[in-house]
Amino acid sequence: MNEEELNKIYKNWEEQPMFRPKINSIKLNLSLGMAGEPLNRGKAVLSELCGQTPVDTYSKQTWKKWNIRRGQAVGAKITVRGEKAYELLMKLFHANEYKLKSSSIDDQGNFAFGVSEHIDIPGMNYDPNVGIYGFDVIVQMKRAGYRVKDRSIKRNKIPKKQFLSKDETMAFLIKNYNLTLI
Repeated sequence: MNEEELNKIYKNWEEQPMFRPKINSIKLNLSLGMAGEPLNRGKAVLSELCGQTPVDTYSKQTWKKWNIRRGQAVGAKITVRGEKAYELLMKLFHANEYKLKSSSIDDQGNFAFGVSEHIDIPGMNYDPNVGIYGFDVIVQMKRAGYRVKDRSIKRNKIPKKQFLSKDETMAFLIKNYNLTLI
């Protein structure tokens, strides 16, 4: 994106504040493929990072080669919303050196990336008893008015112009997080 396109998007946000993008939720997914003590240590890392209790994810199939049974806990996930999401995203971008591939942003403005080592995140220290864990980060973006399609009473469709675009998400990340898009 060039400077002219960015300024056009920023000007549109100033004229129509309802078009400003927001972070709806950040989902952290730790997938180990095994249960027991390594999973408990990974869940401890996630809870230390987010300040919330992670939820187990379960295997859908049996894999005899990897000693995984159907219904066995093999990972953990956490969903973060609100102001905590903005602060957490800043820490996670710091772990990736404020770089993001533009191909990881979809057409609805949502994006995902991976953190290879949790010790790269500010405030997280290495503990030899815990080890090093990596996880996936999925960020769901929204705009004011998205509640219309999610509410239970008088649910309705959202017009196409109300949806976020890939360019608007890029502009949001550049402005708020000083991100470099690769």
